[in-house]
Amino acid sequence: MLGTVIDWLQAPLSGLPAMVGVIVWSIPVSVFALWVFGKTSNQDKITAVKNKIAASLFEIRLFNDDLRAIARAQWEITGHVLRYQGLALVPMVFILPPLVLLMVQLHMFYGFRGFAPGETALLRVELATTGGPRPDLAIEVPEGLHLETPAVWVPSLGELNWELAADAPGDYELGFTIGGTTATKTVSVTDRVVRLSPERPPSGFMDQLEWPSEPPFDRDAQIRRITIAYPEATMEIFGWSWEWSFAWMVVFFVLTMVFAFALKKPMGVEL
Repeated sequence: MLGTVIDWLQAPLSGLPAMVGVIVWSIPVSVFALWVFGKTSNQDKITAVKNKIAASLFEIRLFNDDLRAIARAQWEITGHVLRYQGLALVPMVFILPPLVLLMVQLHMFYGFRGFAPGETALLRVELATTGGPRPDLAIEVPEGLHLETPAVWVPSLGELNWELAADAPGDYELGFTIGGTTATKTVSVTDRVVRLSPERPPSGFMDQLEWPSEPPFDRDAQIRRITIAYPEATMEIFGWSWEWSFAWMVVFFVLTMVFAFALKKPMGVEL
């Protein structure tokens, strides 16, 4: 359900640069975080603690030739900061769970990029059992993609590996047949910001949380997971390119903090 909502909200941003999408998403997240912070934190105590920190800093400046007074003020600042952090942790209990769910979904859009025609990537199928001879697994590759290499069987890992090549833009579906059952895996060849699926995961909760783009495999399925090594996304900031799958998260958190500090007074929230 969450994936469907995110896809609908993300659709207008698919043709825009990734930086624009990250900026757009950071604004409502900032508003949400501020609203929750204001509702779940003790605003009076936060204000009082911040005033005490300011008073201690003023004391250091006023008595800058008195080492004993400076040491005492620094010790008091440490205590006030710890108290402030304790007060600020309470809202995090309410902010972090929905934020984590959102970040995982957005990572499928901004953490990776689609293939370009001519690029190749490792395609890996992990089976539920390891060892023994190469299993009888058939792969169906649609037109627009092709396999550069035959299957490489790694018995100790229970893995079959291919080098998959992209020929033309499009959304594709690979088919895998083993033991009379068929499984599929999506592949995207595009330069747009779209939902990607680097992995179709097992049925474990953490695996599904990390890779939410495709349904998980059943617990008793012969195929445990299928992964495709999508290239890491590039985040461009003021002409500077940063190629890292988590680069967008760094930018997102910085922008969220900037917008939060800009909006705290209009929203009447003390941070």
